[in-house]
Amino acid sequence: MFNQILDDIRANDHRALSRVITRIENNQGLPDDFFISLYTYSTDAIRIGITGPPGAGKSTLTDKLIKLFLEHGKSVGVVAVDPSSPFTGGALLGDRVRMNRYIWDENVFIRSMGSHGDLGGLARKTQDVGDVLAASGKDIVIYETVGVGQGELDVAAAVDLTVVILVPESGDEIQLMKAGLIEIADLFIINKSDRDGAGRLAQLLQNILHTSHGTDRPEPPVINTIASEGKGLDELYDGIEKHLVNMKSNGMFDTNRLKKHRMRVLGLVQEKLLDEFWTSEKLETLSYETHSIDSIKLSPYEISAAILKNE
Repeated sequence: MFNQILDDIRANDHRALSRVITRIENNQGLPDDFFISLYTYSTDAIRIGITGPPGAGKSTLTDKLIKLFLEHGKSVGVVAVDPSSPFTGGALLGDRVRMNRYIWDENVFIRSMGSHGDLGGLARKTQDVGDVLAASGKDIVIYETVGVGQGELDVAAAVDLTVVILVPESGDEIQLMKAGLIEIADLFIINKSDRDGAGRLAQLLQNILHTSHGTDRPEPPVINTIASEGKGLDELYDGIEKHLVNMKSNGMFDTNRLKKHRMRVLGLVQEKLLDEFWTSEKLETLSYETHSIDSIKLSPYEISAAILKNE
């Protein structure tokens, strides 16, 4: 049965891709042997994460990037990751009309994906989905995420290159988020650069990168775009290609992949141990015990110790 599913994936059967991704998202019985066989075909694709504050234009830029990759002869898989709501209509490209332009294109597969509130499993699910899309022959796998938060850090752990999109109004946010942004970003895009403050933001960001960026990887370039007008998109595409070449030439690409591979193994082991520990009976007991607490007099540590002792 699973051999047939794998054959359908390898044949780029988009209906089969949808069914498998649904099973991954809903934790529906795909054995480890399936993923072991799938992995053989999943290492060639370049995985790109696109994240940034809500309203930064991530969906428009994702749409434009799909077109550019197609023009350069590359097939694309896109996953819109929404940690709060699965299959939300606004998760990718703003509306279904723009998605429909690719519905019959065998070189493009687009899918919304929710975590069902389970952020702990988001990294595994996105990596598994990436394996499926890569095994189907997609050259590029793009993850578009909702904002900057835990879900985005999880996605950053699953990709080869992370693009952070900002808008001119994001200047104050950089001061608040700069540590996390600089940690995960390989490229910075300042979208909607026709607005006031775009130049100031670019200079501020470049100054921060010059002073705080380490020497262990290339400094992230800062690129200005106006995605709605198609401006700066060729520069963005070239920036992605150039940065990937630089990462590969200095060994950073392989080093990052190995690091993330180790993290993935660690995450899988931790998740499997948790799954084995948290049986349905233990979950029911925990729910009963916590709902039975009717006072704040005892320390949470004392109560949790008593519950674990009873286990």
